[in-house]
Amino acid sequence: MSGQMPAIHRRRGLNWGRIALYVVCALVFLYLVAPILIVIPISFSSAMYLAFPPPGFSLQWYQRYFGGTVWLGPTALSLQIALVSAFFSTLLGVPAAVGLVRGRFPGRSLINALALAPMIIPEIIFAVAVFYAFAAVHLVGNIQGLIIAQVAVGIPFVVINVSSALYGVDERLERAAQSLGASPLRAFLSITLPLIRPAVLAGALFAFLSSWDDLLVPLFLSGPTSVTLPLKMWQGLRDSIDPTVSAASTLLIVVSTLLLLGAQMLRHRQERIRTRPIADLVPAPAATAEPAPQGAAAR
Repeated sequence: MSGQMPAIHRRRGLNWGRIALYVVCALVFLYLVAPILIVIPISFSSAMYLAFPPPGFSLQWYQRYFGGTVWLGPTALSLQIALVSAFFSTLLGVPAAVGLVRGRFPGRSLINALALAPMIIPEIIFAVAVFYAFAAVHLVGNIQGLIIAQVAVGIPFVVINVSSALYGVDERLERAAQSLGASPLRAFLSITLPLIRPAVLAGALFAFLSSWDDLLVPLFLSGPTSVTLPLKMWQGLRDSIDPTVSAASTLLIVVSTLLLLGAQMLRHRQERIRTRPIADLVPAPAATAEPAPQGAAAR
């Protein structure tokens, strides 16, 4: 009886510690989310200026947002740039991740650092460097320059997600397929790619988000005809403090939150695939019925 008492006290202590941890996490989460919780009610305010708490409820700022091309034009441009950037980031990031994980060549660590550099260095430094580099080749002020710069920003997200997934995939699966006559490309497309597909999609979503809500790169590279939504929001706050910015911010928050939730679900799916045994990943051969002996058939 006396030997059980310390165990009971330890369990109670651990429960109190877990409760304290939950409280601290909730307070930190509230601290981080508080600005978002303020922006959303302001977007439904009836006031003609930014005010919190709102004096009344109104949809006037959403009507102004959807009522013309002043805001829908930059939104459509941001969506176009983000989709194209995510596509090319994935198209270039997946082979880069495969080469960095499976390849054995000198300078691999240096190439890996260079591939992740746009995400590691401060974005203002990257934006200034891209501005001077693109100005020499006349890529400042057009959509092509924005897409190329955003692809460079999005590739690290794809490389990180795909690399972590490749480390959890047994390379012997590809070797077994190649020993049965499949080419290296076909073995990768048929076996490895389906296993890392959630990580590829998660990397594409993060690449999309990195372009969708980016301000600094468009601030340096955009021209009069290539104004993205974050840049339009910045101009609205700088010039006239237009409350329509709150409606645009709410839409950005909703889209970003949904995409982050989707990326998190894909990462959980990738973890489940990683923990499954190899026997479950290889399809079982179809069962074939053996012909009955002639004697048994006659009987």
